[in-house]
Amino acid sequence: MSGTSSVHPLDQGDPLGPKRAAFALPEGVIYLDGNSLGTLPAHVPQRVADVVSKQWGESLIRAWNEHDWVDLPRRVGDRIGRLVGAAPGTVIAGDSTSINLFKVLSAALAMRSERKVILSDTGNFPTDLYMAQGLRDLLNAGHELRLVAPEEVADAITDEVAVIMITQVDYRTGRRHDMAALTRLAHEAGALAIWDLAHSAGAFKVELDACGADFAIGCGYKYLNGGPGAPAFLYVAERHQAVARQPLNGWMGHDAPFAFDLDYRGARGVDQFRVGTPPILSLSALDAALDVFDDVDMDVLRGKSVSLCELFIKEVESRCEGLELASPRNADERGSQVSFRFAEGYALMQALIARGVIGDFRAPDIVRFGFTPLYLSHGDVVKAVDILADILATRSWDAPQFKTRAKVT
Repeated sequence: MSGTSSVHPLDQGDPLGPKRAAFALPEGVIYLDGNSLGTLPAHVPQRVADVVSKQWGESLIRAWNEHDWVDLPRRVGDRIGRLVGAAPGTVIAGDSTSINLFKVLSAALAMRSERKVILSDTGNFPTDLYMAQGLRDLLNAGHELRLVAPEEVADAITDEVAVIMITQVDYRTGRRHDMAALTRLAHEAGALAIWDLAHSAGAFKVELDACGADFAIGCGYKYLNGGPGAPAFLYVAERHQAVARQPLNGWMGHDAPFAFDLDYRGARGVDQFRVGTPPILSLSALDAALDVFDDVDMDVLRGKSVSLCELFIKEVESRCEGLELASPRNADERGSQVSFRFAEGYALMQALIARGVIGDFRAPDIVRFGFTPLYLSHGDVVKAVDILADILATRSWDAPQFKTRAKVT
């Protein structure tokens, strides 16, 4: 299949096709890195400019009330909650993914104080493991971070485990854990389940409540398109909110922040997981970015995601010699990304980027491609593989300028 046709047959009648116009996509770029940093929604700059010039510039401190800045974390949280299958009042937006993990992991361990094992897997994103290690050392109470291979998690859930701490989609390979099954096994063993949705939220339908998840975290700058370093979010199941407590007792988590009491009294519900003053500019950008999802059926989005990924795998395997599929072949076991192994993966990715196909590289040898159905087409997939095949056939990746490592890969 060649990339000469202007419209791929699979793009005809695509219900998500018109969504492409909602994004400020650079001319001549095929962006396959929305799983790392989402694309700018076209209306976000104006929304942020309005918050800066009118809300901040004209209302000044009155904006906390006049524009309801103070409740923005809850409003944005509820909007994200719709995308991840969480009831209103169970998601709060703010802080970073790492800080939010510290909060919910602290709460979970306190709720299972008689147990000492935090179970995770070797495919988890390193910052999650680092935060768990830091909390373990801080508590100094005999906790153990136990790591197993991703496919061994189910068998490792024993009555020693206090909490399973799992990223639903592996950041390198795109391998997708079965949230419902692992959460059920955790509960049967008396453990709690924390899910990291960094590569899930906005990528496909997530069902936190239906799966019985206890806690979850995620970031706002990947598939949610909230911008670099956008505020993250956390989820606390409604059934836990009366007892779950986190140790970062910031004033915005107080039951009455403007009473200025000298002693801390946690707010009711998920608001107790707030800490400091919310970052209004970045939170407003995330809020605006979420507008693009307002009329999106997540089942339709998932169907297109699978179609894009399946086409990419087929095209690469038929035309690109030397690449080995690192992602699960079964779409039900995969998120919205496809990864391949290539010995000179870094150089290959730099050559692709130079030709306008933007993905990224993950050590030691993975070239990673994210598929965002809201702005990608099947035609984009074919064109991207055309360029990839040419780079491999001509070995144009084998050049000094493509082998010099930058700080960010």
